Amino acid sequence: MNDKPEKMDLSSQDIAEDKRQELLRLFPEVRTEGGKLDFERLKLALGEAVDTGRERYGMSWPGKADCFRTIQMPSLGTLRLAPEESVNFDTSENLIIEGDNLEVLKLLQKSYLGKVKMIYIDPPYNTGNDFIYPDNYSESLRTYLEYTGQVDAEGRKFGTNTDADGRFHSKWLNMMYPRLYLARNLLREDGVIFISIDDNEVHNLRALMNEVFGEENFVAAVIWQKRYSRENRGAIGDAHDYLLVYAAHVEAFQEQRALIPMSEDQARVYKNPNGDPKGRWRAVPMTAQGYRPNQMYEIETPTGIRHEPPEGRCWSLIEPEYLKLKAAGRIYFGKEGSSQPGIIRYLSEVEGLVPWTWWPAKEVGHTDEARKEIRAVFGSQTVYDTPKPSRLIKRILEIAAGNEGLVLDFFAGSGTTAQAVLDLNKQDNGNRKFILVQLPEPTGREDYPTIAEITKERVRRVIKKVNEEDATKLDLDGDNQQDRGFRVFKLDESNFKPWNADVSHDTEALKDQLDMHVEHVRDGRSQDDILYELLLKSGYPLTAPVETLTLAGKTVYSVAGGALFICLERELTLELIRAIAGLKPERVVCLDEGFAGNDQLKANAVQIFRTKGITSFKTV
Repeated sequence: MNDKPEKMDLSSQDIAEDKRQELLRLFPEVRTEGGKLDFERLKLALGEAVDTGRERYGMSWPGKADCFRTIQMPSLGTLRLAPEESVNFDTSENLIIEGDNLEVLKLLQKSYLGKVKMIYIDPPYNTGNDFIYPDNYSESLRTYLEYTGQVDAEGRKFGTNTDADGRFHSKWLNMMYPRLYLARNLLREDGVIFISIDDNEVHNLRALMNEVFGEENFVAAVIWQKRYSRENRGAIGDAHDYLLVYAAHVEAFQEQRALIPMSEDQARVYKNPNGDPKGRWRAVPMTAQGYRPNQMYEIETPTGIRHEPPEGRCWSLIEPEYLKLKAAGRIYFGKEGSSQPGIIRYLSEVEGLVPWTWWPAKEVGHTDEARKEIRAVFGSQTVYDTPKPSRLIKRILEIAAGNEGLVLDFFAGSGTTAQAVLDLNKQDNGNRKFILVQLPEPTGREDYPTIAEITKERVRRVIKKVNEEDATKLDLDGDNQQDRGFRVFKLDESNFKPWNADVSHDTEALKDQLDMHVEHVRDGRSQDDILYELLLKSGYPLTAPVETLTLAGKTVYSVAGGALFICLERELTLELIRAIAGLKPERVVCLDEGFAGNDQLKANAVQIFRTKGITSFKTV
């Protein structure tokens, strides 16, 4: 007799559709993505003894292991500059990067690690038709290049994620996880991320963020009222979206978090009925929750009424502090002079309000306002269907970006984040910078063939408008140095041909691979292309100051005030090596082909640099 329980022999072929539906109705917990049956869960539901292994609390989905491989796989791409599409390329520190944000985030890891103050993203909500993703995660750069027509297609594509797909939620999670993981690395210690989302994936995103950022770094789930008009579709009309807020380190963020300005509606509680020369004021109840012995005392009003703290509370001040405020006329006992004491707070003393989790449309805008806003920018054209109102992003900036913080949006869409940064900088004379990343997703339009083109054009027009408004005003400070420009970079294959480790090991194939690497810079790449790739690889931002020097008749690039020298000359000389060493940069990078196989010259370079204290010398 066999003691082991018999294995259930069930398959989708053995169960008629009506029986399958009945099982799903009776046991909804056994449903998998795509409406299939999870037989192990079914056995548990039926009470069968099943060894399920060690149970763990956590989030799992098909493809999660591949996400880690995707994160760890280095990018073979680069960012090529496009000054002709930029505004004030030579001086601006704002960036608009056209490309797959997964690859771009990888490329930014070294140069922007721990430098971003605030991230805002409005990712695809996974509604069934709005989500672009690479079908082949292991070759994301190749997929991107095929998608944008930069290389010949081999069958891979970007596409929509439909709810008929058996991996509907999993594909969305596979898209989001590596991007959020890489984005977290870029945040400062006091940095924070805001993510717009709706009911389709808010539950999964919350669990995903708990895993990536840590549940202890959850800040808030903000409710944004996205519409005024009534929504009559569905059983209950939806009128809101969410903003999930997570910090890199919640304590550090809370210390730096700013208050939000008070609106006139909120300020109406401040009155001045008696013409107080100090202006409008309100009385704040002088009580606090809890019991503190030194804050439990009797207070007598001007009319002789005596008050003890209410039950379960104490006064918010110790008695000497109370008496000091009373003597200064800062205690209010009501119109009759008999009420419990309140502390007089003047409107002029209020720095702002602590943000709440309810953001009404009248304060931060709504979707209809956002559409009107972008139509105003583009002259009544509807070029983008789902923008966010700039007032919403400004509220986020006011809370989390500081006055000079770096702001990242890697699902940039129409460029609302850039507009909000530029407008707020003008409003409060701030110096915030932005980095936008947008996939060149086709629009089907002739004037703006991709969403990335809409992004760039919107920011150009906003800059023009802000400059025109300033031109009509006097510059009282005489020193308006706000950054109103942006540099455009585009994702492409690295300027350097990679070594193919998978090439056949026969003699001819290896010879061809070696010949290719005699001159391993790709054809058609400029010195500027190579320069900016080396900046990123060396850990310098794309906006690092670069000075062009002429030494021994050759061109040398001095980066960040001489901290790094990059020489891309194809014919290096001993005189040039000595000239570079004489300026004592911290690091030097040269093209390997510049030595033209002259090992003696390379050995001399190493020795000369070492004698000058330059220990970091690399060839590429």
